[in-house]
Formats: sequence, structure tokens, C-alpha cells
Amino acid sequence: MNRLLTRLGVSPEIQAFFKVSAKLYFSYGDQQEHYGEGLHTVPSTQNLWVAGSHHATHVIVTYSVIEAMAFITLNRHRFPRLEQLAFIAIGNRWYPEQGNWIRQNFKGRKFTLVFGKDLIGHITDIKVAAGIKNIAISVFHSENGIVICRGSQSHIFKQEQATLHAFQEAFGIRPRFRTGKPVQSLTFLEQLKYDAER
Repeated sequence: MNRLLTRLGVSPEIQAFFKVSAKLYFSYGDQQEHYGEGLHTVPSTQNLWVAGSHHATHVIVTYSVIEAMAFITLNRHRFPRLEQLAFIAIGNRWYPEQGNWIRQNFKGRKFTLVFGKDLIGHITDIKVAAGIKNIAISVFHSENGIVICRGSQSHIFKQEQATLHAFQEAFGIRPRFRTGKPVQSLTFLEQLKYDAER
């Protein structure tokens, strides 16, 4: 058990599932994520951090291990059986190699993408979903909004409308991926900190 996580409201069950120790270091193979008082470093690496069973029916993808713990802490009621879940942290940046690995190791699973509630989070949702589905896209910003291209097809979205749902609708992508967004904060970690301070 970790005292800092306990203060944030992360249960012993969740800490055990994530194999938390006294020091909050999480290995991505070649680099580590580190969390502490006033400190959170997340690596940029082609490697992934993974928790849970490879036989899980539902995969939750986040940018960091701590965000994954915050997400499940705040949404535990929606996921009564932890053993059916797998969590993947991609780090600070999405790489195509990560999509290849996820697609090969978690074929045919349900996915929930948990990235920030800002434009970067929405674009990351889109890139991760496309990568896992092996759909080559390019995303760029123009004076008219966010442009997403797939082969000869392109769509322009207003910034506030550039969401995974809008992307899937525009390009007819199925099965659909879900997203998890906190109601009151930019990230689930921020929400967890806010709730712990009240």
C-alpha cells in the first residue's frame, strides 16, 4: 500500500491490482513513470505499460499508470469485476508500433480510451483508435479547424467538435471505441486530487 495513493482514495484492492509498492515507479521497459508529492513524470517511449490479464474482455488505454488508477477509482461502480479488465498506458506520445502491439495482443476486445478533456486528449483518442484499428490517418490544424485525412477522404471539424465520436461517424468506423472523460476536471487524476482535498 502506498500512503499517497491511499490519501487520494485509491483502495487497497486497486493498489494490489496495479502492484503498487512504496515508491511509485512504473516500468515501460526502457523508461519509467514516476509519481510523488508534486511530481509526475511520464515517459515518451514506443513501449507500453500493461496491467491485468491478456484474456481480459475490456481494455482501458490511458497516457499514464496513475491516470488509469484514478479512472478506475472514480468509476469502480461501472466495472465490478477487475479481473475482466486490462489497462495499458502509452506514455506522453502515441507511436504506431504501440497500435500494432495492442491489435495483436488484444484482438476483438472492448476498448475505452481515457485521455484528457481538452483538444489534445480528443485528438489522442482519435489517433489511438485509428492506430488500434490499423487505419492510416493524418491529423493537422488549419484555419478552418482540425483536418483529418484517410486516404482520399478528408473531413474538417471545428475544434470543439473534433471528438472520437465525430471521427467514427464521419469515416463510418465500427465497432466503435468508447471514451472516458471526467465530468468536472481535465483528467481523472485532477478530479481525484480535487475530491481528496474537499
